[in-house]
Amino acid sequence: MSVPVASELSAPASPALAQHRFWWLRAPLLGVWASVSFGACFFARELGQWSLPGWGGSLGYWIASQGAVLVFIAIVVLYACVLNRADRRRATTDGEAP
Repeated sequence: MSVPVASELSAPASPALAQHRFWWLRAPLLGVWASVSFGACFFARELGQWSLPGWGGSLGYWIASQGAVLVFIAIVVLYACVLNRADRRRATTDGEAP
């Protein structure tokens, strides 16, 4: 067994390690996504009683057709921004150019 060289020690983290490090963020985001997707269908009748001002359609229809998709896109953008910031922060602490 040989002693690891400095370049081997500063190698990028494996994808499995990176996935494991961000469970604190992934779990709540998946919970929000599931609750919005499930909630739009489960509470459609209650949400249908409210209407959006200026549109005239029901809130339940809007959340089911547009709102859940927009929440999913916002979750993906938020997750990507957090991981990009973590990658940049890790690259600057390792001495690489960002």
